[in-house]
Amino acid sequence: MNINIEERMSFYNVLGLSMAQIENGTINVTTNYGLLEANTNRFVDNQSVFNACSISKFLTGILALKLVQEGMLNLDEDVNDQLISWKIPMNPFTVHKKVTLRNLLSHQSGIQDPENSFMELSNLNKYPSMVEILSGNTFYCNTPIQVSLEPVNEFHYSDAGYCIIEQLIADVTSKPFHDVMLEQVLEPLQMKNSFLDTSLLFSNLDNVAAGHHKHGAIVEGKYPIYPYPAACGLWTTAIDLAKLSIELMNSLKGESKLGLSKRLAEEIIRMQGGKRWTGLSVFLEGTEMNKEVFSFGWGKGFQSMVVMFPSIHKGAVIMTNSDLGVHQMEGLIGEIYKSLDY
Repeated sequence: MNINIEERMSFYNVLGLSMAQIENGTINVTTNYGLLEANTNRFVDNQSVFNACSISKFLTGILALKLVQEGMLNLDEDVNDQLISWKIPMNPFTVHKKVTLRNLLSHQSGIQDPENSFMELSNLNKYPSMVEILSGNTFYCNTPIQVSLEPVNEFHYSDAGYCIIEQLIADVTSKPFHDVMLEQVLEPLQMKNSFLDTSLLFSNLDNVAAGHHKHGAIVEGKYPIYPYPAACGLWTTAIDLAKLSIELMNSLKGESKLGLSKRLAEEIIRMQGGKRWTGLSVFLEGTEMNKEVFSFGWGKGFQSMVVMFPSIHKGAVIMTNSDLGVHQMEGLIGEIYKSLDY
């Protein structure tokens, strides 16, 4: 890596960074820089927990496909057939094409997030239910979620789509989503520093990163909470995300710890709906023989990225506790990515 990370952190005013690199399908290098919180002596280390924001969707995708593998979910049937607590409203856009799990995972369900929706939690004592959010009865989404385009016709990045997946998983398992994730993915992969249950966040803040604005000030509340964990509620470490990445790459070789088949793993990194840049819960670049698989996280005070090169069993996870206000590829994370010798 031909880059001075500490110098570039200073240039971009990034407070803290944690990175894990994957070689030959194993974590071979971890590096940590800077502070968990401005004006403290709390330094970033391998156990430092960051807000992964939308990288949560990658985790949710792995869980969803595991449940498909087990026969609890179906990738290509109408999700309304299994939704119980709430259903996608029928309208002219759903007459000929129903919303499927595949559509939702690839952001091609015809659902567009309402304007100014899906912000961070405003009151820790008022945690809305997913049904309230999807019904448009909350501050976070004050418009009922519905299909506004025929499914598969267009790509529209959607937190609402992943909220539906969250409710779907809760309905078919009769368990809270975060409990299902813990049992089915986090524990089997030994992602011991990862959680969606935010009560765990506040039980031990010693090694949790605070979020920062681009000029270095701590964001209001320090630890932004998003009350829709499937879309953006994951708190985790670079090492744990590397474990998740290795699980996907191993699954592509038929060596999944979760029991995910090679066929379903290949679906995750196959272009969906004719859109060459989107797989199931991940984004794609390159050719079939030299494919790059990405997941990005960007929220209040945090930016992160996961990149995988399945054909050569390499990858990297880069997590920061600063929001630079530009896409990851246009800031420090992009510089580090371009310096990787892959």
